[in-house]
Amino acid sequence: MRSKYLVLGTTVLAGMMLAACGNGSAATNKDKALSVTLASEPLTADPNKATDTNSVSMIYQTMEGLYTFDKNNKLIAGVATKVVKPTNNGKTYTFTLRKNAKWANGQQVTAQDFVTSFRRTVDPKTKAQYASNYSAFKNYDAIQKGKKSPNTLGVKALSKTKLQVQLTERVPYFNYLAASKYLPLNSDAVHKYGQKYGTTAAKTMANGPYKLVGWTGSNSAWKYVKNTKYRNAKDVKIKKVNVQVTKDQNTAVSLFKSDKVQETTVAGQYVRQNSNNKQLTTHLIGRLQYLYFNNKKTASNSENLRQAMSYVINRKTLTENVLQDGSKPAKSMVPSGDQTNPSTGEDMAKETGNLLPTDVKKAQKYWKAYLKEQGKSSVTLSLLTDDTDEDKHVGTYLQSTAEKYFKGLKVTVTSIPHAQHVSRDFAGTFEMNLTGWSTNWLDAYDFLDLAGEDNTVNFTQWKNATFNDYLNQSVTQTGQARYDTLVKANKQLMNVKGLVPLYQPSEAKLVSKKVGGLKYSLLNEAQYQYAYWK
Repeated sequence: MRSKYLVLGTTVLAGMMLAACGNGSAATNKDKALSVTLASEPLTADPNKATDTNSVSMIYQTMEGLYTFDKNNKLIAGVATKVVKPTNNGKTYTFTLRKNAKWANGQQVTAQDFVTSFRRTVDPKTKAQYASNYSAFKNYDAIQKGKKSPNTLGVKALSKTKLQVQLTERVPYFNYLAASKYLPLNSDAVHKYGQKYGTTAAKTMANGPYKLVGWTGSNSAWKYVKNTKYRNAKDVKIKKVNVQVTKDQNTAVSLFKSDKVQETTVAGQYVRQNSNNKQLTTHLIGRLQYLYFNNKKTASNSENLRQAMSYVINRKTLTENVLQDGSKPAKSMVPSGDQTNPSTGEDMAKETGNLLPTDVKKAQKYWKAYLKEQGKSSVTLSLLTDDTDEDKHVGTYLQSTAEKYFKGLKVTVTSIPHAQHVSRDFAGTFEMNLTGWSTNWLDAYDFLDLAGEDNTVNFTQWKNATFNDYLNQSVTQTGQARYDTLVKANKQLMNVKGLVPLYQPSEAKLVSKKVGGLKYSLLNEAQYQYAYWK
């Protein structure tokens, strides 16, 4: 009997010890910070002004719109109580806001906070490059032309928790905009900081799962700290996320291997050589890398030049031999997975086929025509890129390929930090430019509109009447008719090479086996609010 009790007692004691160890580990992990990297410095924390992917990434972790995405990247209600169905033939949206939606300072997120944000975005004084996201709102055009006040925009606070949006036309991807672009701003903070809002963490107010801490506007390391006022704060497992800008891949990998960071982006040769690494995950993203040309400069304002560059590029060589990270050759201006035929369900990128073939002889004919129109036997053209490893490699490939096949051409590649690159985009100080566009919704219009005449981020200043007619027609159409018109716009753009698409990136991430909950999709980065220590 005594022996039996001794064994039982030992079992109970062991169980107590295991429980203690488990609780100790949980307690340790509960306060352990997740450390991650970002490829380059963000420009702003102001949702009204953010255009670069790094700024958007920062805002994505700290802000919540009317809608948001769940842990499986499915669109769900955010600040709004539900995903609503529009009335008035798809032109009126009425939202009820959650009463427990709070700002980091404890103030309630109100309908007026959305009104403040929307009006501020469309106000020409704000110089918001994403203002065109509101182009379907009532009075948008008149506001942009200075004929009406931003206060007349089709958005109204019916009460503290009732928000109404009036459109002039239905927007097929409105729900995605409501999740990613139609974000609120704390009205008091905006009135206090004005144009300086979002220039530093101290001049920013979060309503999402994390608040921004320690970002000065120019430094390369900061934190996302759990927003205890967030409506779902109890479900946010990791209290602090350390972020550091790491442009060099070798440095990023070294940090990961030493467990100093638990999530980082890798590319190229590393991905190819480490394809069996269980901590490596890859996925295509809703992004397109493309080359464009400044049509305000004599040397680059030429369809012959655009055609020559497009035909000389072997996109398969670029993706498989240069990038080596799972990226796929672009077939048109619409990436894979972005738009499906409403009748057949087939992907537009597959249905339209490859509109960007490689043909060196044809490229050389266009090049000779370009030299003739320029009245020169030799030309030096500048190519602007980011200073990331990926862009540098792509820039070198474009340079060497063009110089190899085009007699009399010299290409000078300038690789600069992303923030400076964006500034030069807006200033128009470039000839050829390597850039990319990430979408926030699955709809071909977003990519095609990059070449739209009235688009504020059409840095080329290129215009084409036929293409713009198709774009404008698609805005008023629905269903199959709209899809067919977008196909026509895509084919017209590729026919004259208004832009020169290169590839659809595949993002590769090293994710620590110690961390769970980090899921990626065509549209979204991982949301750290769903991360947890295993």
